[in-house]
Amino acid sequence: MTAVNVSEAGQEIEKLLALHPKGFDLSLDRITRLLASLGNPQERLPPVIHVAGTNGKGSVTAFSRAILEAGGLAVHVHTSPHLVNWHERYRLGKKGGRGELVSDPVLADAVRRVASANDGQKITVFEILTAVTFLLFAEHPADVAIIEVGLGGRFDATNVIRTPAVSVVMPISLDHQSYLGDRVELIAAEKAGIMKRGRPVVIGHQEEQAARDVLVATAERLGCPVSVYGQDFMAHEEFGRLVYQDEFGLFDLPLPRLPGRHQYANAAAAIRAVKAAGFDPAETAVETGLATVEWPGRLQRLTEGRLAALATRRAEIWVDGGHNPGAGQVIAETMANLEDRDPRPLILIIGMINTKDPVGYFNAFKGLAERVFTVPIRGSDAGIDAVALADDAGEAGFEATPVETVTEAFGMISEIFAGEPVPPRILIGGSLYLVGDVLADNGTPPR
Repeated sequence: MTAVNVSEAGQEIEKLLALHPKGFDLSLDRITRLLASLGNPQERLPPVIHVAGTNGKGSVTAFSRAILEAGGLAVHVHTSPHLVNWHERYRLGKKGGRGELVSDPVLADAVRRVASANDGQKITVFEILTAVTFLLFAEHPADVAIIEVGLGGRFDATNVIRTPAVSVVMPISLDHQSYLGDRVELIAAEKAGIMKRGRPVVIGHQEEQAARDVLVATAERLGCPVSVYGQDFMAHEEFGRLVYQDEFGLFDLPLPRLPGRHQYANAAAAIRAVKAAGFDPAETAVETGLATVEWPGRLQRLTEGRLAALATRRAEIWVDGGHNPGAGQVIAETMANLEDRDPRPLILIIGMINTKDPVGYFNAFKGLAERVFTVPIRGSDAGIDAVALADDAGEAGFEATPVETVTEAFGMISEIFAGEPVPPRILIGGSLYLVGDVLADNGTPPR
C-alpha cells in the first residue's frame, strides 16, 4: 500500500522486497525453517484466535479485539494487508487499555533480526513478515493474540500454530481462484486447513451451503467442538438493538458501530469466538466492544481531511476495500439501507487489480448506483487500466468514465451536481490499495 513517510522499518522491508519474490508461494516449509532458526517463537504465544475467510475476517478480528480490550485484556493483533503503513499489521496489546501499533524502532529491529536469521535463503516477504508477527508477539506479553490468515489457510504462513484457542472461518466466496480453486467447496477446504484436531472451531455465516458443508465435515472429522452460525449461535435486530443468542443465553446489545446488517453476523461470530477461546466476556464488555469497534478502510465514512475537502459540498463519502463479488453484495446492501433512510444519488469511484472479478463486483450495484468513475491503482503493475475497467462497468450496465485520479473524479462530480438540491453519496472502493492511497492522500491513515 502507500506509505505516508519512509520509516526505518519501511526501508528494511523495501530491501527485502528487492531481494525476494512478490506475492505468495503457498507452502509451510520455508516459514517452518525460518521459525526454527528463531527459536520457534510461535510456540511461545498467548492463546491464539486464528481467523480465516474470504470476507468478514477483518471485521471479526476487530470485534474480537474490541470485546477483549473492553474486558481489560492485552490483545495482540496481526492483520494483512496494511492500508498505508506496514506498522498496521502489528498491534501490540496493552493491559487495561487499547493496544497500539508497533513503534518504528521495534518493528525495524524485528525485521532485521528475522532477515538475518533467514540468511538470504529463498522465501517470500509475506513469510518474513509473518515470522516478524510471531517474534513480536512472543517477546511482548499479552493475554491473547488474534492472528488473521493472509491467503487461504492450509498453506498460509500463519498456519504453523499447532494448538489455537479457537479457529474461526468466516464467509467464503470466490476469490484468489488461481491459488485456491474455482469452486467454493475447494476454497472452503483450503480455509478449513486452519482447523486443528480437537481444538474449538467457530464457523461464521455462510451464504453458500457447499462451503458450510465442507467446513462442518472437516471440523467433525477432526473431532473439533464446532459452533455454526444459525445453528449454535445467532444474532438479529430487534427494536433497534442487537440480540445475540447461544446455548448459554442471550445478550441484549447496542447495534454494532460498524455499518451494515452483515456486521450483525460478524459481531455474533466474534462473541462466540471469544467464548470458545476460553474467555467469558461480561455483557458490559461486549456492549462496549460493539459500541467502540473500529475497522479502517471498510465502510469507513470520510468526514474530514485534505481529499474530502475537495468533494462537492455536503457530499457523503465512503471508502471500502472490498474487492470481490461477495464483498460487493454486502457493500451494496449497506448503500441501499442508507438510501432508504437518506435518499441520495450513489456515485462509484472504483479501482481494481487484475486478479479480481470486476463485472461480478459491479453487478452487485445494479439498480442502485447512478454512475461509475474508474481510476488506476497508483504504483501497481497489477492494476486494471481505467479504460478497461470502465468497459467492465459498461458490461454490467453502467455509464462509466475513466479518469486518472480520485481528485479528477471529485472535480467532475462537483460539476455534475452543481446547483442540484440533493448532494451525492460517493463510494470509493474495489481495492484495498486504492483505499490505502485515499486515506494517505486524505491525511487520515489508520492509527
